[in-house]
Amino acid sequence: MRIEHDVLQAFVENIFKAAGSEPIEAAIIADHLVLANLSGHDSHGVGMIPRYIDNIKAGSLHPNEHVEQVKKDGSILVFDGRAGFGQVVAREAMAAAISVAKETGLALSALRNAHHIGRVGTYGEQCADAGLVSIHFVNVTGHRGLVAPHRGADARYGTNPICISLPDTAEEPRIILDFATSKVALGKIRVAHNSGKKLEEGLLIDKDGNASTDPGVMFADEVGSLLPLAEHKGYGLALMCELLTGAIGGGGTIQPKNVRDTRIINNMLSIVIDPARLTEADYIASEMKAMCDYVRDSPPRAGYDNVIVPGDPEREQREKRRADGIEIDEETWRQITEAAASHNVTL
Repeated sequence: MRIEHDVLQAFVENIFKAAGSEPIEAAIIADHLVLANLSGHDSHGVGMIPRYIDNIKAGSLHPNEHVEQVKKDGSILVFDGRAGFGQVVAREAMAAAISVAKETGLALSALRNAHHIGRVGTYGEQCADAGLVSIHFVNVTGHRGLVAPHRGADARYGTNPICISLPDTAEEPRIILDFATSKVALGKIRVAHNSGKKLEEGLLIDKDGNASTDPGVMFADEVGSLLPLAEHKGYGLALMCELLTGAIGGGGTIQPKNVRDTRIINNMLSIVIDPARLTEADYIASEMKAMCDYVRDSPPRAGYDNVIVPGDPEREQREKRRADGIEIDEETWRQITEAAASHNVTL
């Protein structure tokens, strides 16, 4: 089906209000999820609703929690998300880090124990909108691993995303690089599975470590694994995400001595920088414009229309989907409406 984004957002708000969220929290969650769909990242959009509702019922996701600052040491901040909605507590932690970065020029933030924070690019955009540069490392705990290490035959860690953002200038829109360190996010596998589609080769292995194009291997009783981005390079980045956020940031890693059930817990280590403390704004603007123009002017290879920079695809998708609506496959929509019906909410 295809649904207009504002209609979908109102529906999502009603679901979370019925599930126990205060109106402002429900609005923040709905805005985040629908914006992920608008941006072309359906894996982090409204398809997450059934999992969230299940986790509320299981007691592993706590509505109406706010981030707790547990430490401030100069420009270093440490937060506990108290297993609240990641879309709320991560936003609050980033707002505090932004305030410190504007005051001192630099902030380092460690967020622990947040329920799924969703599309990490959201927090890069939050910093960029404040005129700041940011770098974010995230790990995923609370459940089994999803991604096999390079040379490994079974999953040992999560999709562990990295985001780097630059604010816009008078001539160039903000640049947001946001990617999982696996070849593909689990949510994209879920979308393919719900749509009955096969995957490209080289993304998955089955329970025996053999290559597979069947997304169902990630939802079977004996599950398979996603593969790391760029083989040993993606694996190395993922491991560093795990250690920077889980060990250095204090949120815990996915190693099996830590709690595992069905929850989705994210830890995020963020570096927020005021670029004005480093060089002149006019120089930054001219270099960004010149460099982005330079790469965009490269002749596209066969099969491609043009060369893009990070952030371009999201801007294009938002414009298109705001005009045409958001497409949701039949199975995902069934799961969403079933979760809504469990709280007597209908579209």
